[in-house]
Amino acid sequence: MNESTFAPGGGQPGLAEHAAGQSNEDLAARQATVGSVEVGSVAVRTFEARQTSGVTGATTVADYEADLAAHGLVYGDFAYGSYDDPDAEYEPDPEYAATLAPDAARQRRERIGPTGRPQPYFPIPAPLAEHGPAQIIAMCNQKGGVGKTTSTINLGAALAEYGRRVLLVDFDPQGALSVGLGVNPMELDVTVYNLLMERGLTADEVLLKTAIPGMDLLPSNIDLSAAEVQLVSEVARESALARALKPLLPDYDYVIIDCQPSLGLLTVNALTAAHSVIVPLECEFFALRGVALLTETIEKVCERLNPELRLDGILATMYDSRTVHSREVLARVVEAFGEHVFHTVIGRTVRFPETTVAGEPITTYATNSVGAAAYRQLAREVLDRCRPAE
Repeated sequence: MNESTFAPGGGQPGLAEHAAGQSNEDLAARQATVGSVEVGSVAVRTFEARQTSGVTGATTVADYEADLAAHGLVYGDFAYGSYDDPDAEYEPDPEYAATLAPDAARQRRERIGPTGRPQPYFPIPAPLAEHGPAQIIAMCNQKGGVGKTTSTINLGAALAEYGRRVLLVDFDPQGALSVGLGVNPMELDVTVYNLLMERGLTADEVLLKTAIPGMDLLPSNIDLSAAEVQLVSEVARESALARALKPLLPDYDYVIIDCQPSLGLLTVNALTAAHSVIVPLECEFFALRGVALLTETIEKVCERLNPELRLDGILATMYDSRTVHSREVLARVVEAFGEHVFHTVIGRTVRFPETTVAGEPITTYATNSVGAAAYRQLAREVLDRCRPAE
């Protein structure tokens, strides 16, 4: 979370007051009377302001530290360090952290995550002695704008960081996944469409290497929209993608398919080819309404086409714990789906749209940001969840 979310002036406390023409003496006077400053203002970053924020009623540093210790807290947990870099990402302040769980002290003591459940520890995975065969994950949700493409790119990049060989499949005619990795879809001569529809074409002729070591791409463009019509008359039309991917599986550890925002034939192809499904879900009411229809489709594909298919998890995205609506939606999802909801939650940050313009994952664009840390944690959780069925 960028500190500028809380403090005007790019994360450097005091800039707002200077911009208003106040002197250093005025600022000191304000801090001396901080008891009247409401929580959320720039001055709440100071030690004196935290004394009046409801965490403790102490009036001296020693008493303050003693009160914190009595609650299992350490004063260092509330420190913020240097603000020299306005683009650096910082942990949220205690008032904001308290919105992630009903009790901030309990959250720190029991590691309660945003989902309201105890946050497990997912260790950094050990390197692999050999690669393949790949587990195929479909990133699926019939609603658009919920973070499917962003999650595909960044989850793939995080898995590659951990030494896994990853293939990303752009299975959306809009070609957003290709664009997000710096590829211009309109300049492509062959895409995943040609791999589906043209006999004799090999995957090596379509594959593109990305700037991320260990991560490759099967690109797409608007031509793929024709496949939905042309596949109607094909024998075993629902298995076209599975047949195209089969020769590639021994070379990769994970294949992640970015599905189009619909439940049409292309999405059914992705579900038929996949071993598991991850459902990115924006923490917003309209996104929540469509989950029941999606799970029904997954169940039908599992019954009729792909008995191995399973729901690995629902991934909460675009989460803003400062809004009651986001917290309510996430609570409803956890109540309805329980352990199927990932412990990792992806919050809102301006870094994600910036990475689309840059054409690279957040793990390389803003490697120390909370967004990058979230997707690395998601990768570790996926490695723990998305294993071959016994």
